[in-house]
Amino acid sequence: MSFNLFHQSFWAQSAGQLPIELYAKGHNSNRLMLQNPLLFIGGVHGDEPEGVRLAEEFLQWLKTQNPESLKDWILIPCLNVDGYLHNSRTNAHGVDLNRNFPSQDWIKNYEKTRYFPGEAPGSEPEVQALVQLIHETQPALIVHFHSWEPCIVYTGAPAQAPAQLLQEGNSYEVREDIGYPTPGSLGNFGWQDLKIPVICIEEQEKIDLNLVWPHFSSGLKKLVSR
Repeated sequence: MSFNLFHQSFWAQSAGQLPIELYAKGHNSNRLMLQNPLLFIGGVHGDEPEGVRLAEEFLQWLKTQNPESLKDWILIPCLNVDGYLHNSRTNAHGVDLNRNFPSQDWIKNYEKTRYFPGEAPGSEPEVQALVQLIHETQPALIVHFHSWEPCIVYTGAPAQAPAQLLQEGNSYEVREDIGYPTPGSLGNFGWQDLKIPVICIEEQEKIDLNLVWPHFSSGLKKLVSR
């Protein structure tokens, strides 16, 4: 059985003028009317298809669930549609979106081109749209899907328990820190600036994409279920 849900096929526009989709619990209407939802985001880095695959398969499961059995949720399958199209970490402006958030610790310095944070904090349309969404809906928790080395990184003490829940099916290490500075990241902006807890899922990069959903399906289902 498939239930109605809120869907915007052109929720926002990328730097390369491509549409960015958004889905949410609810019914088809012209307005998103949720407060304190769980916010899930795939494809912040375009060269991490594992995160997009996880978001897409999670969405397919969400579509089959009775909305009354779920907490409020919002899901963006792929934030960086420019990078995903070209297998690039950065967007069409060459900006690493996960260094462009307008956090207090944002800095213009960067070591490699792939970490270019933009000319100013929050300069990119993808980040601007997400920041506006966060301010409007005040998520209870933000979870974004990446790939690098297997781990689950949480920012903010309230995110520790749900991060541990996401270990089910994979036993990946739960960390409070990814191990290197990430100024201008979603985690820093969410927790340090707004006190919204954030979890960053890091799947094994270049893993068989058919394994990604099985690694996290149990934890994600429990996280979003009432």
